[in-house]
Parts: sequence; C-alpha cells; structure tokens
Amino acid sequence: MSEFWIIVKYILLGTIQGITEPIPISSSGHLVILRDLFDLEVEGLSFEIFVNFGSLIAVLLVYRNDIIRLIKNGFRYIVSRDPEAQSDFRFILFLVIATIPTGIIGFLFEDLFGESTAFTVGITLLITGGALWIIRNLRGNKNDGEITVKDAIIVGLAQSVALIPGISRSGATIVAAMLLGMKQETALRFSFLLYIPVSLGLGILSVGDMITDPNMSALAIPYLLAFMASIIASYFALKWFMGIMARGNLKYFAFYCFIVGILAILFMR
Repeated sequence: MSEFWIIVKYILLGTIQGITEPIPISSSGHLVILRDLFDLEVEGLSFEIFVNFGSLIAVLLVYRNDIIRLIKNGFRYIVSRDPEAQSDFRFILFLVIATIPTGIIGFLFEDLFGESTAFTVGITLLITGGALWIIRNLRGNKNDGEITVKDAIIVGLAQSVALIPGISRSGATIVAAMLLGMKQETALRFSFLLYIPVSLGLGILSVGDMITDPNMSALAIPYLLAFMASIIASYFALKWFMGIMARGNLKYFAFYCFIVGILAILFMR
C-alpha cells in the first residue's frame, strides 16, 4: 500500500473512532466492522492509544469548565470543609468509585475482551440498541448532588460491560445512569467525566506497548494525523450528542444500532 493510502486509511479510521466514541453506537464495534468489511489491517499497537487519547482531549475541552470547577471545589472542601463545595467533592469521589469496577474487571478479564468479529459485534449492537430503546423516554430527577455510592458502583459496572466490542461505553453508562433516575444532563456529565480516569489509566498502562511498537517510527505521521482527526471528530460529535440528549432523541441511535447490527449478522458471518 502506498504511503498516501496509508495516511488516508489512518485519517479515516481516526475520524470514525472520533465520531463513534462519544455517541452511543460503539467505536470499538465500528472499527471491527470496518476491519472485516474492507479487510483493513492496522499496523502497530499504538493506533488505538493515539485515537483514544484524541477523544480524551476532546472530552477535556468540552467539559473544561466542569473540570476546573470540580478541581477547585474539591481542593476547597479538603482544605476548609466548605459545605458549598461538598457536592462537587462527592461527585469526584463517586467518579473514583465508578472507575474501580472497570479497572478490576479489565485487569482480570483482559484476554476475554480482545478479539471480536463483525458477526459478534452485530449481536452486541442489537443489545446496545435495545438498551437505548428502553430509556428513550426516561426523564430522571437526580442532579449531580443526589448521586449515591450505589449509583456510582452500578454505572461503573455498566462501563465494564462496554469492554465488549459493540457495547457502547457512553451508551452503557448513560443507560445505567438514567435507569437510576439521573437527569439527562447529569447522566451525560457523569458518563463523560468518568471517561477521563479510565482513558488516562489505559493510556498509562499502554506506554510500554508504545515504546516497544516496532512501527512507531515508520507510522509516526499516520498516527499523528489519526490523533488529530480523532480530536476534531470527537469534539464535534460530543457537542452534537449533547444537543440530541437535550432534545430526547435517543431512539435514533437505537434505530441505527438495530440496522447496523442486523446487517452485520446477516452479511458478515
């Protein structure tokens, strides 16, 4: 494959990863389908690390004001026990609690979540679509300050299920949060702020793979372009998804998952 087409391939895959990461249709599942559909092989171990880090930067940009407020109020509560900062401190604590199940399950069962086929992704996309359909009309009443330890653990466990390709991470966490009675805005914020520690943790654990990746020097430019494409695509996809959530149109993502899942099962055995 020529250098030009290698660059095009990585930009395309970075863009698709970026678009599908924030919205509840499973980025990992789509990459599996594309790999099987077009016989695409991604050289090197570092591609996924780069594009996931691109999505992380996009999340940090979109939620920068919330992150700054949480950090400030978290430290303020630790130092002065200011009751006005307690809610944000508890929110941070619950994010930490929700991260633990994913870390433990991912560590213990890493080998089970590795390889997948387009056919199995089709099945898991149907599961994702069904879960989104169930919550399509839900309107919770819990805000940020009303989240409990139980809520955090359940959302964390839901995120662990999304280690399976085809189960959307954002979809699983938002579905769990809304079934627990959270408002749409709170469910969305908790889901994507929860993505930050998980993504950072995976990045740190993958440093060794990047260092030993024999393709790093040869694919430095394609990796960089995929990384930039992921940032841009994730940013605009997340902003768009926030608008969709505000209008309560999750059913369209359910329809999409049903259609792609059925097609993958029927034609990609």
